[in-house]
Amino acid sequence: MKTIYLDNNATTRVADEVFEAMKPFLCELYGNPSSMHTFGGQVGRSIRTAREQVAWLLGCDPSEIVFTSCGTESDNAAVKGALAAAPHKRKVITSRVEHPAVLSVCRDLEHHGYLVVEIGVDKDGRLNMDELRREADDNTALITIMYANNETGVVFPVEEIADLAAERGIVFHTDAVQAVGKIPLNLARTRIDMLSLSGHKLHAPKGIGAMFVRKGTRVSPFMLGGHQEGGRRAGTENVAGIVAIGKACELAAANITDENERVRRLRDRLEDAILATCPDCRVNGDRENRLPNTTNISFEYIEGEAILLMLDRYGICASSGSACTSGSLEPSHVLRAMGVPFTAAHGSIRFSLSRYNTQAEMDFVAEKLPPIVNHLRELSPFVTR
Repeated sequence: MKTIYLDNNATTRVADEVFEAMKPFLCELYGNPSSMHTFGGQVGRSIRTAREQVAWLLGCDPSEIVFTSCGTESDNAAVKGALAAAPHKRKVITSRVEHPAVLSVCRDLEHHGYLVVEIGVDKDGRLNMDELRREADDNTALITIMYANNETGVVFPVEEIADLAAERGIVFHTDAVQAVGKIPLNLARTRIDMLSLSGHKLHAPKGIGAMFVRKGTRVSPFMLGGHQEGGRRAGTENVAGIVAIGKACELAAANITDENERVRRLRDRLEDAILATCPDCRVNGDRENRLPNTTNISFEYIEGEAILLMLDRYGICASSGSACTSGSLEPSHVLRAMGVPFTAAHGSIRFSLSRYNTQAEMDFVAEKLPPIVNHLRELSPFVTR
């Protein structure tokens, strides 16, 4: 049975070109990039090339790229590093719909004397900018707002937020794990201070991430112990992973138009078919300002997990929300923040595509899903017959 993978916001397949690029650094080119000899030096040059590839995709200087182990580390390093560099300020602003990699860190800060403000969103998942403007005061050390939501795909006005933060002397960080490689970015034209990304969201392997830190931004090192990454992140580099994320960023730059045109059309084809054939369902989030690969649809009166289990019988992989919270039986915190009714929030399914998906796959899912929904509703005690 063929696997139809529509869970790319959780993780992506490693691109063939990425795998080929990283292979030599697993077995043949195993030297330490910090070594003085030629064997290690050639490895160091490969790291520099990867740094340039990541910077090219983001539109920044290579010296502003710090390699990490994942997006979660990048988020932690950005938040904690910015606060350590500004100990006289004790307020942090974030949003109610952040990924746990940011939200958990911010909520933990409350136990250490910080005032943490979580900005709300409207029914379409759009950030309350008026509330943000009111809260951004002289005591605010950091604003950390995601670039695009991992569950709904809603894209936030991060450039506007960055301008607001800069005007008020506040450091601004954005978790762009879902945005990088899917929509065009040019950090040189923004006032974003820090940005996080993750390799396994853009066809590199798991275990490698990166962080953009704008020149002049004061941020304390998250890990100490060595001179690596310009003294900003100690530890012998994961060379194979770094080469991989560099190649993945190069491919993402080359395929950004495909992501925003062909993949968007596939997403819309699937979404339109589901809305036309499944009654009592709704798209969650702003349908205009969102990632081109993501749709989050609620099916009223039935459990999303039951839908996923039946889709799995056909080899269809989707998600009921963030992979980092999939073990929870609680409705998505993102959908709750948007005010999605309980009967719909529990029946939410996220389909997230990649450039490897096809029209035939969308049509197959659109064929199999309506009978599944009808069958589950026949069994549901909440449906009036």
